[in-house]
Amino acid sequence: MRIFGEIEGVTPGDQFENRIALREVGVHRPNQKGISGSAFEGADSIVLSGGYEDDEDYGDVIIYTGAGGQKNNKQVSDQELIGVNLALAKSKIEKLPVRVVRGHKHKHELSPVKGYRYAGLYDVESYWCETGKSGYKVYRYKLVAQKHSISAHLINEPVDKYLTPGRKPSTINRIIRNYQKAQNVKSWHKHQCQVCGLAIKTSAGLYAQAAHIKALGAPHNGPDIESNILCLCPNHHVMFDNGGFAIKDNLELIGIEGKLRTTKKHKINIELIKYHRNHHYKHTP
Repeated sequence: MRIFGEIEGVTPGDQFENRIALREVGVHRPNQKGISGSAFEGADSIVLSGGYEDDEDYGDVIIYTGAGGQKNNKQVSDQELIGVNLALAKSKIEKLPVRVVRGHKHKHELSPVKGYRYAGLYDVESYWCETGKSGYKVYRYKLVAQKHSISAHLINEPVDKYLTPGRKPSTINRIIRNYQKAQNVKSWHKHQCQVCGLAIKTSAGLYAQAAHIKALGAPHNGPDIESNILCLCPNHHVMFDNGGFAIKDNLELIGIEGKLRTTKKHKINIELIKYHRNHHYKHTP
C-alpha cells in the first residue's frame, strides 16, 4: 500500500547509501524513477538527482520538473500531464504530502557527498505547464517544505519570483495524520459534496475537501477516523467549520436546507456530530 506522509523511524537529515536502502525503509520505492506515485492515488515521494535542467532548488522551496521527454539529461520532446506527472498534480488537489530526497548528483548545498539524504515532507503548492530551457513544454511543480520538516541545515532562499516567507527550524508537537482515511471518504462519495452534491473538475481529476467533524489537535482532539470525516466542497467546508450549519442526529441539516448525503460504506459518528453542534453551531432565531 502506498504511504503518504511520515515513515516511522525516518527523520529529515537521515542519509541512505543507495536507492535500494530508500526502498527498503519505504521512503522512495522506485529504483530509478524520480517520482513515486500513480495518477489515481497521487505522488508520495520524489528524488532530486540532477536529471532535469529546469529544476530549481531553494531549500524549503523547490521548483520541480515533471517526468518524460528526456534523452541524455536533455529535454527532447514535450511532457504530458499523465502518469507520475498527473500523480504530482493529484497530490496538489488532494493536499497529500510528498517526501523529498536529494541525491549526490543533485548539485546543491543540502545534497550529500554520496548516497541520498531525506529532506522531509513538502506540499505541492501549485503546478503549471511552460516552455523549458530546451524549448519544449514541461510541467513544473512548486513544492514547499512543511514547517516541521525543515532541516537545521537549510540555507537562506535567494530573492526570487518563487520566494516564500523565511522559516526557522524548530521543534514542535505535530499531528501525524492518516491521509488514507480522508482519501477513503472522498472516494466513497466520488468526490461529491455531502451537502450539495458538487464534484469540482480540475485538470488533475475531481476535487473535494475532507472536513473533520470534531477537529484534530488541541483543544478538540478529534479522532482521525472515517466516521469523523465529511466529504465537502470548499464553500460548505468553510461554512461547517465556522458554524454556518450543523447536522441533526437523523442527518438533517440545521441552518441550511437539506439532509447529509450518505453511502453504505461511510458511517457517521453521532457523538461527534453532537460535539460539533454543541461547540460550533450557534442558533439565532
